[in-house]
Amino acid sequence: MRQDGRVTDSLFALLSRDWLGAPVAVLVVAVGGAMVGVGGAWAVALGGPALAVGVLLAAGAVRHLVLVAREARANPPPGRLVDVGGHRMHVLGAGDGGGGPTVVWMPGGHAPGEDFRELHTLLSARARSVLVDRFGTGWSDVGPFPRTTAAEAEELSAALEMAGERAPFVFVGHSFGGLLVANVARRRPELVAGLVLLDPTPLEVIAFAPRNRQLEGMRRRILLTAVRQLFGAHRGRGERTGQLCAAASAFGELTPTGLARVGWETVVYDGDLGNLPLVLVIPRDLIGGEAVLAGARDAVEAERISRFYLGSRVRYLAASTASRLVHTPEGTGHDFPHEAPEFVVGVVGDLVRELRVVSP
Repeated sequence: MRQDGRVTDSLFALLSRDWLGAPVAVLVVAVGGAMVGVGGAWAVALGGPALAVGVLLAAGAVRHLVLVAREARANPPPGRLVDVGGHRMHVLGAGDGGGGPTVVWMPGGHAPGEDFRELHTLLSARARSVLVDRFGTGWSDVGPFPRTTAAEAEELSAALEMAGERAPFVFVGHSFGGLLVANVARRRPELVAGLVLLDPTPLEVIAFAPRNRQLEGMRRRILLTAVRQLFGAHRGRGERTGQLCAAASAFGELTPTGLARVGWETVVYDGDLGNLPLVLVIPRDLIGGEAVLAGARDAVEAERISRFYLGSRVRYLAASTASRLVHTPEGTGHDFPHEAPEFVVGVVGDLVRELRVVSP
């Protein structure tokens, strides 16, 4: 199984090179041209289409490189690029801490820090606020493979130090980002003043939930998109293929077999965070997550699935003896950081004020 993982990681690393499409296209053109040159009906019949496909692939590969370069010129990094293990990571800080802890945001999925720019802007008026692009997102380099929660927790801590951001920190993470910042708190408790988890990913739902075909096909869809983009099939801006490959690699943990491989390093167990102030913010129901009920055989199973997901949502409360639960506004679902940003900033700001009062 680990051998398969190494092969997959090598594939991700290869596909993450934006220039890869060009030599592949040249190879196809060369093969097609050689077959046409050999002569003969079959050689020409096969070589001609291969030559045409190679030319189309070459044009697409050039288009991809042009779009990526254009995007880089049009959107220079607003923050600092700091060295973490020989790769550049982007860190953007704003605001004055006023003697209180600095807030570090981590969006869900494998999204860049920019995904929380609105929250960052709102909070920076009252506290020090920091956005970080983990490797393979935003303005950061792609970084090494595999992308894992354990590695990203260490990289996040190193990036903050290299950027000159000073502890203590309040880490705020949404969904998969919540799992990441909980890992930072477990590994580097001396850096952390508090934790705000915004409907964080409970790994029980990966290991024991009903089969989720949408999640199962996620990595495959991401990789197919990366291959299309290598050859210029862009739907939007010039996104680097490395960003897609990094996400596909990170999501490798979100399977029962992937979790079994990394569980001890990744799961935050009951009591792991001691008495760290922890605020768990979750919706009251499954609004926005109805897809998890779609596969239920009947109403009884649907009710069981609902209980499972709602029960799993509160598991992080047991990670600390100083945890508390906050429910999101009525009608909001898992994406509440974007649906109710003022509410989220209010919750985070309240914790920052509390910690400012008790800090020496």
